[in-house]
Amino acid sequence: MSLVNLPNLQQMIDTISSERNLPKHAVENALREALLKGYERYRRTQQMGNHFDEDYFDNFDIELDVDEYGEQGFRVLATKTIVEEVTSQDHQIALAEVREVAPEAQAGDTVVLDVTPDQGDFGRMAAIQTKQVLAQKLRDQQRRLIQEEFQDLEGTILTARVLRFERQSVIMAVSSGLGQPEVEAELLKRDQLPNDNYRANAAFRVALKKVSEGSHRGPQLLVSRADAALVVELFTNEVPEIEDEIVRIVAVAREANPPSRSVGPRTKIAVDTLERDVDPVGACIGARGSRIQVVVNELRGEKIDVIRWSPDPATYIANALSPARVDEVRLVNSEERQAHVLVAEDQLSLAIGKEGQNVRLAARLTGWKIDIKDSARYDHAEEDRKLRELQSAKLAAETAAAEARAASEAARQAKLAALAAASEEIDAEERAAYGDAWEEEEILEKDTTGEIDAEQEE
Repeated sequence: MSLVNLPNLQQMIDTISSERNLPKHAVENALREALLKGYERYRRTQQMGNHFDEDYFDNFDIELDVDEYGEQGFRVLATKTIVEEVTSQDHQIALAEVREVAPEAQAGDTVVLDVTPDQGDFGRMAAIQTKQVLAQKLRDQQRRLIQEEFQDLEGTILTARVLRFERQSVIMAVSSGLGQPEVEAELLKRDQLPNDNYRANAAFRVALKKVSEGSHRGPQLLVSRADAALVVELFTNEVPEIEDEIVRIVAVAREANPPSRSVGPRTKIAVDTLERDVDPVGACIGARGSRIQVVVNELRGEKIDVIRWSPDPATYIANALSPARVDEVRLVNSEERQAHVLVAEDQLSLAIGKEGQNVRLAARLTGWKIDIKDSARYDHAEEDRKLRELQSAKLAAETAAAEARAASEAARQAKLAALAAASEEIDAEERAAYGDAWEEEEILEKDTTGEIDAEQEE
């Protein structure tokens, strides 16, 4: 069998594997695909006038020879079908020709033949094509391996190391922890914390936000320091009761990048437990704040409010507005989840928070629309009247809609009745016009129907 010589082929595969952090079999697969594309380019160049369909070379394959003690290179193999009469030299071979070496061969069988071109015929253009395709195939292999390695890790926390900066993004090196080498990940501007100092080789905990697909350039992994999952994971690591499922995290609302620079990042986290003797809030804070301080330090001083979850919406809302003291929570519209929260005048600014951050986070944490009111100025009677008016207007709208649906249904029924009456009138006119003939036709139709029914029963 002929061979296109590629000296030090095994060494080249080993080098690429090491430099690109790819297994050797992945490099070999990429090389075979690239060489096949190079052979295709060679054939197209040799036969410029011929037309080759896109799938014309699907029956061709590349065999690598990496014998450490012999010549190294590759062969081109073609799988051909045995036929009586050949119509395509690249896909078929004559039965008579095959039977000269294999008398038992039959038409329809397939054989694999060596169609390797001569060493000097492969051509410069084919070599360039091979090199270009190899680079692309290696990138594709890297992306495929990264996707397989990280696709089940979205939302988990990884340790990342700063490599470099591109525009406003930070390029970091992360590892899946599965024994594979580090790969690059991108930390976008919106996913960075304002108090972080991203210097070269600095280590950070990050949440794996997304594993991108496709062949776009740049890192395939997107990580975040602003994701709520990071807070959950940090508390899980620091609070044994959470890891043991004695305390559970019910909800998290985080504003890591506030809309204004004058407002710092802040998080509210709601916790609960089924154990009577366990204080879930105290468990998360720790003795003298030791546990929560570790989380705050990792998040570079981010303010964190740990509150007790409650199945009662009013209690839950009051807790969520911590550290403000709440006098009363009125659930003015349970269907649309709207609540009025009454606080003393000296608690208004604390309940609302700087630029509305506290009430905004409380609303996101509870899922209720919260309206902060001054207790001293709140007119219960007037608010009740407004609520009754709203409920009356809503009831009237629902009644009107129901009446409109009923009227539409009545009109449809009337139309159907009119059509039925018109049909009966036409039948009566035809009966009067044709007399006995109409009755005979009806009798004949009944008889025919009866015969058909009898046949079906049999």
